[in-house]
Amino acid sequence: MTLLLASDPQPSLLLDAAAAVLAVNPALQALLGPWPERPVDYWLPSNFQALVNACLSQARAISDVEAIVDERILLWTFIPASADQVLARCRDASAERLAEREASQARRLYRLITENTTDLISRHSPDGCFLDASPASYRLLGYWPEELRGVPVQSLFHPQDRQQSLLQAAQALEQDGYQTMTCRVRHRDGRDLWFEIASRAIRETYTGAVVEVVSVSRDISVRIEAQENRRRLAEVVEANTDLVLFTDRDGRLSYLNRSARRALGLQEVEALPALQALLDPALQQRLDREGWQCAEQAGVWHAETRLLPWQGTAAFPVSLVLLAHRATGGERYYSLVARDMTERELRESQQRRHQDELAHSARLITLGELASGIAHEINQPLAAVVNYAGASQRYLQALERDPQAASRVSQGLQRISEQATHAAEVIKRLRAFLRKEPRRLQALHVGDIATEAVRLCDWEATRDQVSIVQQIADALPSVYADRVLLEQVLLNLLRNAIDANREQHPGQPSRIVLSAAPVAGQVQIQVSDQGPGVAPERLDGIFTPFNTSKPEGLGLGLSMSRSIIEGFGGTLQAMPGETGGLILCCRLAPVAGAALEDV
Repeated sequence: MTLLLASDPQPSLLLDAAAAVLAVNPALQALLGPWPERPVDYWLPSNFQALVNACLSQARAISDVEAIVDERILLWTFIPASADQVLARCRDASAERLAEREASQARRLYRLITENTTDLISRHSPDGCFLDASPASYRLLGYWPEELRGVPVQSLFHPQDRQQSLLQAAQALEQDGYQTMTCRVRHRDGRDLWFEIASRAIRETYTGAVVEVVSVSRDISVRIEAQENRRRLAEVVEANTDLVLFTDRDGRLSYLNRSARRALGLQEVEALPALQALLDPALQQRLDREGWQCAEQAGVWHAETRLLPWQGTAAFPVSLVLLAHRATGGERYYSLVARDMTERELRESQQRRHQDELAHSARLITLGELASGIAHEINQPLAAVVNYAGASQRYLQALERDPQAASRVSQGLQRISEQATHAAEVIKRLRAFLRKEPRRLQALHVGDIATEAVRLCDWEATRDQVSIVQQIADALPSVYADRVLLEQVLLNLLRNAIDANREQHPGQPSRIVLSAAPVAGQVQIQVSDQGPGVAPERLDGIFTPFNTSKPEGLGLGLSMSRSIIEGFGGTLQAMPGETGGLILCCRLAPVAGAALEDV
C-alpha cells in the first residue's frame, strides 16, 4: 500500500481508523508546500474524522468533499483501503469551481438582463423560428414569450419588408455572422412599428454551421417618426418661397434655404457672408437695440425692412420675423424668416391706380346721379310753381267777373315764391350733402317739420282726393338734423304715398297717415298709405338707385332719402301695412338728455 501510495500521481494520504495520518505521497507534499509547515489536517475537510468513520463503517467511498484552504478549493475522496485504513485522495478544483461560479453568475446576470431589459432578446433557429424570447416581447409586440415559440419571425414583418429583409439577414449572418437591420414589425393589435434588430449567428464548433441566431430588437418608432418629421420640415424649409436664414447672435450664418440664396445672390458663394452685410443699417441697429432681446423673451420679433443682396444689387422690401430657439444643450440659435414684399408693393401700386380709376368713374357716375337727383328733387317744386302760375293766369282772366280773383292771384304768387325758394334750398343742400360739406344740424321738432311737409304737398293731395292725417305724439323730443333735408325726405315719402293711393284708388277718396312717436329710445316717423303695396322680397330693392315701378320715375327719391337719414345717424326701412299698402318707417336718435316715453 505504501509503495502504491508513493507512485500515485494524484495527491493522497493514508489514514488509520482514528483518522491519524499514516503516510503522505510526494504529490500531496508538492501541493501542500514545505512539510510540515502546517499540519495535514489543516488541508482536510473540517469533518474528516467523521468522514473516515463513515467510510470504514459503510465500506464505501465518499467523493468530492470540499475543503477551502487559503483561497484554494480542494476536493477530497475517501476510499476504504482495508478494515482499518482509509486512502484520502484530493485534487485542486479552484479553477473549475471558479469557472462554475462565474458561469452561474453569468447565467444569473443573463436572466436578470433578459427579464428586465426594455429591448427584446430572442433566440431563433436557422430557419427563423422563435426558440425563446424575453418578457419584453409582450410590451413591444403584444405576445408572451411562450406564444412566440415556434412562430416564424417573418410572419411578424411588414409584407413589403418581409422578403428583402430576410434575404439580406440570411446572407449577412452566413457570411459575417452579424447583421443589423431596420424594418417594420406588426404589433398584435395591427400597428406597424419600426424596429432596429441586431442579430448574431451562433456556429457549431467543428463544422462552423449556423445552429442558432440571437437577436436584440429595439423599438425605434419614435426616433423614425422624429427623423421623418425633421426630413419633412427640412424639405418644407428648403422649398419655402420665403427666405429662411439660420444665424447666431454674432451674425454668423449657418444655413440659407434655396429662396434665400437666390434672392440674396448667394447661389454660387461657398463662404457665407456675415448677417450684417445683408441688413439695412437701420435694421441692424434695431436688432442690437431690441430685436435679439425681444426674440429671446417673447420667442418672436417682427420688422418691416429691406435686405441688401450680395454684390450690391438693388435692395428689396421684406417682412422680417426673428425667431429664437434653444438647442438640447441649452445653446441659443436664431432663424430669420423674410417674405419678399416686392410683389405686394407692386400690387398695392396697381391697386391704388385702379382705385383712382374707380374713384374717377364713381365721380362721373355721381355727377350723373347728382344731375338726375337734382332734376328729381326740383321737379316737384317746379310742378307746383307751374300749377300755381296756371291758376294765377286763370284768376287774372276772371278779375272782371270775380272780385276775389285778385287775392287768389296774390296767394298763388306767394305759393310760387315759396316753392321756388324751397327748390333753391333743396339744390343748395343736395350739393352740400353730395360734396360732404358740413351740414347745418340743429335740434328740430318733428311735428313742425311734418306740418310744413304736409303743407307743401297739400295741392297734390287735394288734386288726387287724398287726405293726410297727422298723428304726432305730445311732448315729442327734438332730433338733430338738417331742416331742409329732413323736410325733403318727408316730402318724398308723402308724395310717393300720394302716387300709390292714386294708383290704387283712381278718382276715389283715400288717406295717408303721418305719425311720429317715441319707440325703443328713438323718434319714429311713419308714413302709411293705402296703395298696392310691395312684395316682401322686393322691400329692400325699393331703396336701390334707379329701381322704380313708375314709367316716368328715376328711382332716386327713396335711395337719396335713405342716404340723408343715415347721414343723420338714423335708419329708413319699408314694411308691409297691416291692412295693405306700404309703411315707410324712419327712426332718428333724440337730442341727448331728452326723456322718452314709448307709446
